[in-house]
Amino acid sequence: MTNDDFQPSVAMREYLAEIYRLQEDSPTVSTTSLADRLHVSAPAVPRMLKRLRNAGYVKHKPYQGIELTPRGREEALLELRRHRILEVFLVNVMGFTWDEAHEHADQMGKGLNDTITQRMAEMTNHPTRCPHGEPIPDDEGKLPDVKDVCIMNLGVGHVGMISRVRTHDPERLKYFKSLGLVPGADFEIMGRAPFNGPMRLRVGRDDVVLGIELTKSLWVE
Repeated sequence: MTNDDFQPSVAMREYLAEIYRLQEDSPTVSTTSLADRLHVSAPAVPRMLKRLRNAGYVKHKPYQGIELTPRGREEALLELRRHRILEVFLVNVMGFTWDEAHEHADQMGKGLNDTITQRMAEMTNHPTRCPHGEPIPDDEGKLPDVKDVCIMNLGVGHVGMISRVRTHDPERLKYFKSLGLVPGADFEIMGRAPFNGPMRLRVGRDDVVLGIELTKSLWVE
């Protein structure tokens, strides 16, 4: 069997998707960060990375870390499509809240195939964003064009709309929801303290104050 005929296992797909997520914030990924995000033991990661390298999905950059190959990126995006469409299905059809969706999708997505994914996409009107605002790749693994920035990079007076809430932490998602900071919400930056201090936002008729750790999760257009 050639590499072109090889089909990744469920565990390999999970690793590829997580490497992709981590590479959105850093060009290369360390084994430690991968173990933390996947909740696996440190010795388990090198074994899986060896399998992924042998299959042509990742490459190792000495003294830097792991990065996806073009083939690995393609598989990662297809796995992200399955996961994010399942999240939409869980929220829109099954009635789960957005803070529950990621964990349930992780558990239910292990046996998900493209046929079921396509049916769920049809039932949810072919979504282009997950409940947290992350873009959903199409059935060819291509991402829609997304032009947003972290709100930390903006100054007082900027107005716009929340595009993504980039955290999977249930308590943070519940808190953002309670403040009205969800994808599609309009905002205005009313003030911010120097040296990456707290930021004051107007959301609807309310003013809310967020510390730096929370503002890191908000991406806006």
